[in-house]
Amino acid sequence: MSTRDIRSKYHCCASCRHFASGREDGRVYNRCERLGYRTHPKYQFNCWDPKDRVKKRMMEER
Repeated sequence: MSTRDIRSKYHCCASCRHFASGREDGRVYNRCERLGYRTHPKYQFNCWDPKDRVKKRMMEER
């Protein structure tokens, strides 16, 4: 599997170190701590920085 294929498999907000979930008014929300606004786990942005456990999995698949 190429590096590009591996990256596209894992590239999403939920696997980024800046992704955070929380509660507000009794509802769950997802937020990008880096960009400062709400996001969706499946969204993709160019600032993606994978969590350490995701990096490890990507290296294992390489």
